[in-house]
Amino acid sequence: MKIKRVYEPAAKSDGLRILVDRLWPRGLSKSKAKIDLWLKELAPSSELRKWFGHDPEKWPEFQKRYTKELRKNKLVLQELKRKIKTGPATLLFGAKDAAHNNAVALKKFLRQHGG
Repeated sequence: MKIKRVYEPAAKSDGLRILVDRLWPRGLSKSKAKIDLWLKELAPSSELRKWFGHDPEKWPEFQKRYTKELRKNKLVLQELKRKIKTGPATLLFGAKDAAHNNAVALKKFLRQHGG
C-alpha cells in the first residue's frame, strides 16, 4: 500500500485510489482526482483535525488520538482491508505535509493491525 498527495497525477501503479480525508480537496474536480473510493469515515474527527492543525509538534499525540478513533470504526476498517487485499492500493490525502498526515498514521495503524 502506498500513500500519495491527492493533487499528484494519478498513475496506473496507484491501483485502487482511496481518499481518506473528511473534506473534499480544495480546487480539485472529481474527474481530475480519479478517486475510486472515498472513506471519509476513516478520517480523523473534525475536532481532532482542527486540534492537530498539521503541527508536527503534536504528531505523536495526534497518532495516539487518531488510533483511538480508528479502533471505534471497525466496520469501515474491515471494508478498507477487504478492498486493499485485492491488489495495489494508494491512500490519498490533501495535506501539504507528506510526513505528518492522517494517511501516514492510517497506513501505520493498518500495518500494526493486520492491514
